[in-house]
Amino acid sequence: MILRQFLHSDPVAVSYLFGCGGKASAAVVDPVGDIAPYLEAAHRTGMRILYVIDTHIHADHVSTGRALAEAAGAEYVLFENASADFPFRAVKDGEGLELGNVVATVIHTPGHTPEHLSLLVTDRTRAAEPWFVLTGHTLMVGDLGRTELASSAEDGARALFSSVQRLKELPDHIEVLPGAFSGSVCGRSLSGKATSTIGFERRFNKAFRIEDEAAFVAAMTADIPPPPPEAARTRAINAGTAA
Repeated sequence: MILRQFLHSDPVAVSYLFGCGGKASAAVVDPVGDIAPYLEAAHRTGMRILYVIDTHIHADHVSTGRALAEAAGAEYVLFENASADFPFRAVKDGEGLELGNVVATVIHTPGHTPEHLSLLVTDRTRAAEPWFVLTGHTLMVGDLGRTELASSAEDGARALFSSVQRLKELPDHIEVLPGAFSGSVCGRSLSGKATSTIGFERRFNKAFRIEDEAAFVAAMTADIPPPPPEAARTRAINAGTAA
């Protein structure tokens, strides 16, 4: 297993490159900004980028996922129900993306957006069980993602409640690798620490701990911060419906 985490400050976001060094197969998740660092990291680790995956159609920045996929000769991946006006590799819930000895299993985790996905990653050279989950803007350290950028806040919150139940089924030791940290506009009580575990968040993440759906929806729809500047236009650009 090779894993590289890229922390960004403008916008506040996290990108990842991970894969199998032995089989020279990698994926990049949620790339932000200049594509050169991802290409250089893949070159330094001797891996070819097979997939570039956006966990969702972003509203806080213009994705460079398609540009990176083209430069790397990789497939650009979104969840199958993404409303995008360009060709992409449409993945389904439960589908596995093979990266040599590493497999990333798609979990549909709507709520922040309807097409949001998470990736449960297993390194089969270490164990048959998963090691970590890339959660995008669904589960972050200290909070969950806001729910009103691509639907009504209430509909998003109900969808997010169901997604949270799926993530809670994961074992406590599973590492959580989120798509943002403190300073991001996509969460409210985010930690400055950019990694956690399901077990720690189960105990100390107030939103993640709520068990009653009505209470959860009430909490997620209260005190919603202002949206990112030009959020609707940014999401339209990332969907290919605006220039």
